Amino acid sequence: MWVGGRVHGVFFRHSAKDRALSEGVYGWVRNTDDGRVEAVFEGDPVAIKRVLEWCRKGPEGAVVDDVEVKWDEEPELLSGFYVRH
Repeated sequence: MWVGGRVHGVFFRHSAKDRALSEGVYGWVRNTDDGRVEAVFEGDPVAIKRVLEWCRKGPEGAVVDDVEVKWDEEPELLSGFYVRH
């Protein structure tokens, strides 16, 4: 998943991590060089959809212009949730 807009410098990654963990979703999140946030979520599809819905708004201070979701990736079989740099 990729989120575009004003998503750097607003604690989007750490807030996404907190939201994912609260839903029992594993994965990772990082800032991209093109100004977006990229994330991988694994777990219960209903919980992932709740996290994605949160990503459409983001934390206070974020302005989300676009969310691109790709569902057909091979699972990485992750455990935990990580902020990548």
